[in-house]
Formats: sequence, structure tokens, C-alpha cells
Amino acid sequence: MGQGLWRIARNQQFQQQGYSGQGYLTREHGRRIPANNVSNPSHRKQAQGGIDIYHLLKARKSKEQEGFINLEMLPPELSFTILSYLNATDLCLASCVWQDLANDELLWQGLCKSTWGHCSIYNKNPPLGFSFRKLYMQLDEGSLTFNANPDEGVNYFMSKGILDDSPKEIAKFIFCTRTLNWKKLRIYLDERRDVLDDLVTLHNFRNQFLPNALREFFRHIHAPEERGEYLETLITKFSHRFCACNPDLMRELGLSPDAVYVLCYSLILLSIDLTSPHVKNKMSKREFIRNTRRAAQNISEDFVGHLYDNIYLIGHVAA
Repeated sequence: MGQGLWRIARNQQFQQQGYSGQGYLTREHGRRIPANNVSNPSHRKQAQGGIDIYHLLKARKSKEQEGFINLEMLPPELSFTILSYLNATDLCLASCVWQDLANDELLWQGLCKSTWGHCSIYNKNPPLGFSFRKLYMQLDEGSLTFNANPDEGVNYFMSKGILDDSPKEIAKFIFCTRTLNWKKLRIYLDERRDVLDDLVTLHNFRNQFLPNALREFFRHIHAPEERGEYLETLITKFSHRFCACNPDLMRELGLSPDAVYVLCYSLILLSIDLTSPHVKNKMSKREFIRNTRRAAQNISEDFVGHLYDNIYLIGHVAA
């Protein structure tokens, strides 16, 4: 029921096996050392750690007590630390045994915010009878609804007071959530360009190399499978955001949003060329530099060469 509890049970089993009825047993080069040898100076240091743990566990539980350590007998801080490693399913199961501990609001608040990093309700005064455990169930239900029908999912969140009816709030929710189906999310953002605009502004590409920034962008806002108007819109918005985050670099390299747009398109085409098994004659570095500089003449040859090396070594920018 969670790695933390199994670890404690495993340690108990080890201690029970390590101490037989005749005394402490340890191993040295494949042979056992009986308990009467523990007093031997050559083995005292080796056995000291085990003896301390044994007496600690022996003091914690009586001979009649078996199974898991009762978390209610531990200090509250330690009990909550152990339970914080459980997921929602295991925490619900733990509440059947340790109801007061496993139903603690701080544990469920941590589960909510670790999965859904932003919700409008986090910044409001909680209503009467508010429960983070109940909120977790609603967030999970809303995410499943979104993955079936994005519009219905967003409406569900709004009807429960979890999200405000604001493009910026919806964008923050999407940016901080990893449980949404990326295909459904792509459809939703294609229809809600106002949400897409706010989602783009949440990215910070300062001091990032262009291909790496483009990869981060497409990890949050997945590229369409085919080239078309939506892909062009994404690249245009990314180009303006990248320039806004790196004004000094743009002046140094003499780049504009239009030039960054050309570079991004070149990187996507190069990624397809180098990674596709259907392309036998891969584009060379010299060819990439020549073709890119033909489209954007002010870009230095060294900079374009570094772009090629990044794609060649790391891989696709929109995979």
C-alpha cells in the first residue's frame, strides 16, 4: 500500500530474519557468525548497526504485535511524511485503517497541487464544507471529461467553481496540468485562440538555444500532425514570444520575428528529414546552411551550423 509502508515492513522482516532464537546472525565471506561471536572485537563493529536497529524496533513493538507498524503510534510528523508518498488510491485505502491521518487536508491538498498546479479555487476563500479530498475527486472527474470532450470538461470545472471563466485562468490551468490528453488539448486550443495566446505568454524562453526552446514549446502545445494554418499560427506566436524573451540576443544576431519564423520552419523540416526512415538521402550540414541562408540572408553561417548540430545530436524539435 505504497512504497513507504512496504519499506517499513521489509525492514521489519529483515530484522526478524537477522535475529534467530540463538542470537544475532550475520554473514562474512559467505559464512554465518553466531551470536556468541558478536562480542568478538573483530565483529563488534560489523554487528553494532544491526543491534541498535534491533533494540529500537524491539522497544517500539511487543512480541505479540505483528504486521505493519501502527502509524498512530509514531510521531505525527513521521506518519504524515510516510503517507505523503502514497497516491490517491493508496491514500483512500490507508484511510480505512488510519482514518484521521489519511483524511488529513494537508495530504489531499498536496495531491491536488502536485497534479493540477493551478486552479482558480486555490486563491479563493474556501466555501463552507470545502474538502481537498472532494476537490481531488472533482479534478479527476473533470480531467476525464476533458479527455473525452474538452468543452464539456472546461464547463464542468467552471460549474464546480474550480476555474473562472477567463482565458488566462484556463491557460494557467492547462500549463500546470499534465493529465490532459494532448490530442484533445490540441483540438481545444485550435478552437480557443484566446486561450492559446495566454498560454504562449506563460512560456519563458530567456537564454535558451532556439531548438531547445522550440522543443519546450511543443511539449506544452503539441504540433499538428500535418502542415497547415494552425502550425503556421503556432510558429508565428512562438517566434514573437522568443524574441520578446531575448531582446539582447536578437539585436546581437540581427534577428527579427520573421527571421526566427524561417529558422523554426527550417528546423522542423530538418527534423523530419533526419529522423524519417523514408528519406534515404539525408540533408547535409552544408545544404542546410545554404538553404537557410538563402531564405534569411542576415543569419550567420556559424549560427545556422550550430542549429544543424543540435538537431543531428538531440533529435526532432516537435516529436
